[in-house]
Amino acid sequence: MAQSQSDALLDIGQLLKATRKGRQLTQEQVADIAGISRPRYREIEAGSSAARTTTLINIARALGLELMLVPQAMVPAVDALLRPHDDLDDFPAFVAHPDGDLGV
Repeated sequence: MAQSQSDALLDIGQLLKATRKGRQLTQEQVADIAGISRPRYREIEAGSSAARTTTLINIARALGLELMLVPQAMVPAVDALLRPHDDLDDFPAFVAHPDGDLGV
């Protein structure tokens, strides 16, 4: 099921905030590096405002991240690869089926 736009904005904002705090940067520092105003960055981080793709790319790079487009069919595989590894889990992260679909 597709995520609503407001949920997606909140998820992006939470990722940006967690990454910024992990790198011990202020909102003003990230905004300066990304070339936007602090109030604009604050809105994006809060998930209350959408941003142009170029703005997100600049913010991501300011935080040491890279923005990527992933085919929707690959999202389950990417999610599986990003899950914390459990030594007891011997199952593959995903399996490619002959018809091209991915199973998780």
